[in-house]
Amino acid sequence: MTRPLRIGNASGFYGDRFDAVRDMLTDGPLDVLTGDYLAELTMLILGRSRLKDPKRGYATTFLRQLEESLGLAHERGVKIVANAGGLNPAGLADAVRELADRTGVPVRVAHVEGDSRPVPDGFLTANAYLGGGGIAACLRAGADVVVTGRVTDAALVTGPAAAHFGWRPDAHDALAGAVVAGHVLECGTQATGGNYAFFGDHDVRRPGFPLAEIHEDGSSVITKHDGTGGVVDLGTVTAQLLYETGGARYPGPDVTARLDTVRLTQDGPGRVRIDGVRGEAPPPTLKVGLNRLGGWRNEVVFVLTGLDIEAKSRLVRAQFADALDRAGSKPEEVRWELARTDRADAATEETASALLRLVVRDPDPEAVGRAVSGAAVELALGSYPGFHVTAPPGKGAPYGVFEAAYVPAGEVEHVAVLPDGSRETVPAAGPYRELAEVAEPALPDPLPAGPTRTVPLGHVAGARSGDKGGDANVGVWVRSDDAWRWLAHELTVARFGELLPETAGLTVVRHVLPRLRALNFVVHGLLGEGVAAQARFDPQAKAVGEWLRSRHVPVPVQLLDAPEVNA
Repeated sequence: MTRPLRIGNASGFYGDRFDAVRDMLTDGPLDVLTGDYLAELTMLILGRSRLKDPKRGYATTFLRQLEESLGLAHERGVKIVANAGGLNPAGLADAVRELADRTGVPVRVAHVEGDSRPVPDGFLTANAYLGGGGIAACLRAGADVVVTGRVTDAALVTGPAAAHFGWRPDAHDALAGAVVAGHVLECGTQATGGNYAFFGDHDVRRPGFPLAEIHEDGSSVITKHDGTGGVVDLGTVTAQLLYETGGARYPGPDVTARLDTVRLTQDGPGRVRIDGVRGEAPPPTLKVGLNRLGGWRNEVVFVLTGLDIEAKSRLVRAQFADALDRAGSKPEEVRWELARTDRADAATEETASALLRLVVRDPDPEAVGRAVSGAAVELALGSYPGFHVTAPPGKGAPYGVFEAAYVPAGEVEHVAVLPDGSRETVPAAGPYRELAEVAEPALPDPLPAGPTRTVPLGHVAGARSGDKGGDANVGVWVRSDDAWRWLAHELTVARFGELLPETAGLTVVRHVLPRLRALNFVVHGLLGEGVAAQARFDPQAKAVGEWLRSRHVPVPVQLLDAPEVNA
């Protein structure tokens, strides 16, 4: 039997902890170190970078990290696999070779390409989400460093695992297990206590980055290097499994993983075993991420202090509307939002203040520029008492829009450019299986009726939320069977809408995952045109789960007295 493969993660996004690459190489043994640099927003950022310099379009931070860590990786025999190539993986591969030559580190560099698609008129980037086949081919050819463009986040794990274990494309269960492990690792320290609902139970001031011990059958153990901060337990792994996912079928270019088959077991301190994962043939299409500039936006935040907050808000809105009318330049979209952060009889000025946020958008930069900033500034001495803003109004900035399209998998040429420069075409993963909804699983028997106490939902449930384009997902889980019996019947779509009124009028789909004691809600359209458009106060829906946990619901008293609540 082939030995397990230890795969670590050192980046969950472009801008993550800089020294994580060095720390992961020095804090314990690894076979492969991965880095995820490409969020949907990142592709737009790199697209704008490439407009300024066609030789760029990749994550330059990755190169700076290698300057201090490439030698360490070579000495320890650790392969490095990262999607930092962005829109220019060939350019990044050349830059890594130049770095290796300059530092005298004899590494073999390969890259994966083929994700770049014809860019439709009006768009800036178009990239298909590739699987791990190209990465596997590069590693089989002896690469020490593999850089890619747009691959799925989980491909950074499925590729090395397939190369190590010799999995064929039809090894669906094994590949699905690696996809699940890859999804847990992809966001770095979110799997080790970062952004965790029950953060007060652990010391998460500086969580270590996660790693997975992948076994030949696709099962894995999620852990971290000994002596590093944070925690790995059933809760942290469950939270990450629910992050930016949806229903029971989790599709990808390598395999469709069945999240309803995932089994989690605490495998000792700081270790969670993942097994039982079943896989199905992947869907016949690949997702293509499209980014375009959507227009121009500007923002002004007015501070309203003390008494008569609502009246002050009405005054400044009326004055601003009049100023725009006089200027003859009203933006296409004008949005106001009053955040009542103020308290009565407050002991500090800041806690006596509310924030009135104005956001304007328009295809024309002039419409959101001087007309808006000038109107705000000119109110300074003639508006509500105590007038001030959080920052001087600017001239506006462009915003982006992310859209998803789909193309037949066979139309995308997936190519591994090997260390010797030869090119290997990676065959499509077919045969395929069309995606279909899984039948709703049976719910557990409800708890017997008994006394309740109205408390925040978060006293008994954890949550994690995130974004996928314009949609938001909110995963909610509990830590005991009795709590699951209650949650599965209490938190219906209707109840979810009552607790989160901002979702009113939107399509909300609930997915039930009994093995995880979890519900996953997908809220379609909550984020408008996506994170780059910044349509909401929380444009990536990062805190929607915490908002839900803060809402008061009647909870059975027996759950509030349970040990996991009082831990």
